[in-house]
Amino acid sequence: MAHLLVVEDDPQLRGALVRALRDRGHAVATAPSGMAGLDTAVTNRPDLVVLDLGLPDVDGAQILRMLRAVSDVPVIVATARDEEQEMVAILEDGADDYIVKPFGAAQLDARIKAVLRRLGAADAPEEPLRVGGLAIAPASREVTLDESPLDLTPREFDLLAYLAHRPGQVVSRRELLAEVWQQPLGGADKTVDVHLSWLRRKLGETAQTPRYLHTVRTVGVKLTPPEDPQSPQDPQDPQDPSESAAGPERDR
Repeated sequence: MAHLLVVEDDPQLRGALVRALRDRGHAVATAPSGMAGLDTAVTNRPDLVVLDLGLPDVDGAQILRMLRAVSDVPVIVATARDEEQEMVAILEDGADDYIVKPFGAAQLDARIKAVLRRLGAADAPEEPLRVGGLAIAPASREVTLDESPLDLTPREFDLLAYLAHRPGQVVSRRELLAEVWQQPLGGADKTVDVHLSWLRRKLGETAQTPRYLHTVRTVGVKLTPPEDPQSPQDPQDPQDPSESAAGPERDR
């Protein structure tokens, strides 16, 4: 399956697309603005970009031209603009397909598969994300730790995969709520803390003795290999809420 980037500023539509595409087996990252999308596309090199045109900072047509200057990643433009002249211009600027809102998830998925099939990307072997002894396969949604499989809930997998795409980078709880839980307007930090606590148990660690998941006080959490010489120990929160979070394990 494909690694997708959805560049869409509408949080409700973005969340719906992420859920629908993940349900169809894709690994999905998102960006809420044009420049954030451009940076993510260049840095993470997804298999395909789904690009809105009406973005809050830079028009999607300009983002497409900027992206084409540095990358040949397939792009499907998904927009409410249905003028034929603009469609032609966008396709001539390098878009691989053009779909007009509103559209169904099944139609978008079919177009994604058609573009990837045509370009041969769908048959490329999957390269798992690796962080130390962790291997995360987004398409098959399988995780191994030191070659032993881990049994993760869907949300735990999404959380770990999101961090694994940004190894060594401190990610805030607010960002995790927005991107993993699709709650851009905020939510309970305890939701993140509980899932981090469950992940730590399955990774064989605690907040006080971390191996992979490191809490950076008042900032967020990062995923790093054990004893990474490039990543010195950060001051841990002595009362990390993820270790005090209680409750039975269940997916949220």
